[in-house]
Amino acid sequence: MKKLVIVESPSKSKTIKQYLGEEYDVLSSKGHIRDLAIANVGGLGLDIDNDFAPQYDIIKNKVSIVNSLKKAAQQADEIYLATDPDREGEAISWHLEQVLDLKGKPTYRVVFNEVTQDAVQEAFRQPRSIDLQLVSSQETRRILDRIIGFKLSKLLQNKIKSKSAGRVQSAALKMLVEREREIAAFVKEEYWRVKAVFDGFEAELAQLNGKKAKLSDKEETDVLLSRLSDTYTVTSVAKKPRRRTPKAPFITSTLQQEASTKLNFTGQRTMVIAQQLYEGVDIDNKSVGLITYMRTDSSRLSGSFAQAAQSHIEKTYGKAYVGAPVKGKKTTKGQDAHEAIRPTDVAWTPERVRKHLKRDEYRLYKMIYERALASLMKPLRYTTTTVELKNKEALFRASGQKKTFEGYMVVYSDYESFETKTLPKLEENATLKHKTFEPT
Repeated sequence: MKKLVIVESPSKSKTIKQYLGEEYDVLSSKGHIRDLAIANVGGLGLDIDNDFAPQYDIIKNKVSIVNSLKKAAQQADEIYLATDPDREGEAISWHLEQVLDLKGKPTYRVVFNEVTQDAVQEAFRQPRSIDLQLVSSQETRRILDRIIGFKLSKLLQNKIKSKSAGRVQSAALKMLVEREREIAAFVKEEYWRVKAVFDGFEAELAQLNGKKAKLSDKEETDVLLSRLSDTYTVTSVAKKPRRRTPKAPFITSTLQQEASTKLNFTGQRTMVIAQQLYEGVDIDNKSVGLITYMRTDSSRLSGSFAQAAQSHIEKTYGKAYVGAPVKGKKTTKGQDAHEAIRPTDVAWTPERVRKHLKRDEYRLYKMIYERALASLMKPLRYTTTTVELKNKEALFRASGQKKTFEGYMVVYSDYESFETKTLPKLEENATLKHKTFEPT
């Protein structure tokens, strides 16, 4: 029996082909094959008077691809639509089903969150039908793009020579305008801070006469400093244990944010590289999907991965470093359809795959791998020391911190830092003198 599998990208088809038997032929649609037509009133491709019914046309540069897929579908006994596991992928599968005229032939939708042999084969053992609610969701977003984009863009082009507008740009512009108005309405208020410099540490003015210190100008600050002496009494030395928990594994938005600040990638660059890591890279003449699907709102990790990763942590760093999975913030708006972005196999360490990846692929993969691993490790533990020093009506405060257990930072220190601040050993009721004041 001949079976046809249709995926979105050519590189993904190469990876999947090696996981399936000889009876499977794997082809690519290269993304969407149809879009709303440039027809009807206003060129919207919509019948606004008939419940906004959409009208679709084959995308011009996809005609030959569609013809090739039609020919392959006619020769196949079964069709498997294995496009990406999101709204867009679901819509592409639906468009393929409509355009290729697959009626009468067994047609299945298969979904997998990672391009690995186990995940792909399991998906083919449990196919489903196309989820029309996801299709309708994508279709509605596209219709909004067309209505707002075409109508509003034309208005803006005529009025302010702007290029385009849409549901995303309009919301982003609103946020920018609101923030600019806040900035414009901000009233500057002068305030002064005072540091007392000692041998080996500094203390900052915290209170005056038992209330929070507030100095509004230079004159007020100078008057205070003229009254104070250079002698202090230590009134309190307090030590407290603290801990810093690791962050949850990446979701789409946090991956883009972290890649921007730590790797200087644009959002688009991040997603292009992540797509390559998801679809598969060549390792020892075999295409391997290194990360799970990169469009997700969920910080959940599968139990099998968490267990394997915890075993790896114990073997590599010791049992003391093994922690429970860290969960992200709960939100009613999040979708939990997919796992967090994580390595498909904890055995594919960054150093092991480095020679097979381009520089930026390695940098992004390393960050994804180490973030997922860190989320399964114990917190960083440290001790804080707070010292309070009295000088007449003024109370100064100095603080220090010292690491007591590295925890997850043994893995994630390239992306987070911990600043050790040491204080000299000070006892309550001791007296000491400062070198100078530093008012700013």
